[in-house]
Amino acid sequence: MQQTVLITGGSRGIGAAMARAFAAAGYAVAVNYHRSEAEARALVEELSSSGYSVRAFQADVSDPVQAQSLVDNVLDIFCQLDILICNAGVAWTGLLCDMTDTDYRRVLGTDLDGVFYCCRAAYRHMVHRKYGRILTISSMWGRSGASCEAAYSAAKAGVIGLTKALAQELGPSGVTVNCLAPGVIDTQMNCALSAGDLRALAEETPVGRLGTAKDVARAALFLASPQADFITGQVLGVDGGFLL
Repeated sequence: MQQTVLITGGSRGIGAAMARAFAAAGYAVAVNYHRSEAEARALVEELSSSGYSVRAFQADVSDPVQAQSLVDNVLDIFCQLDILICNAGVAWTGLLCDMTDTDYRRVLGTDLDGVFYCCRAAYRHMVHRKYGRILTISSMWGRSGASCEAAYSAAKAGVIGLTKALAQELGPSGVTVNCLAPGVIDTQMNCALSAGDLRALAEETPVGRLGTAKDVARAALFLASPQADFITGQVLGVDGGFLL
């Protein structure tokens, strides 16, 4: 039977790369978006025209009611949810003293609360089926912290803690929970970095280049596959060796 994957923040960047990779691998794909409707519709049209099973679902995952409705709507359409990828994320760069409460809550709300809400929404379905794969997306900054990204680093560190806790809680029910921690990936989220900054980061990376969204998508495919059945509670760095 065809498996279904829900990818939050799936309309562009890493999320879109994962949608393409999972569709090509034979999965039915539910693409969640918040505001990027045009990108989501274009992605669905692209993949559907190739014969893949894909639908778009609008929801703000930082809202617990919308997160629950998102999962419910996916189940209504696809009847099952095998893989949940919590990819939706936002960033804010600047000094902590310049960050407003609104800025802080926006980052924590999407990057950490949204993961919690989506996992909670899918929890009972996966436990009932005695099967599931949950992939969370942290960051290398969630492992090491980053200057001028205090809230983002805190949220992504929280994602790692949540991942490990859920792995222990859900393991007996046949559900694995793992985390990807990308390094500097060449996506729109890093558009604030100058060309010089990006070159310096590439030079600092042992493999000598920045990561791509496809690099992260390939790692996600592995952790969702049967080959990763005995892997849970792990943080897989997709950073070219930046953090060793």
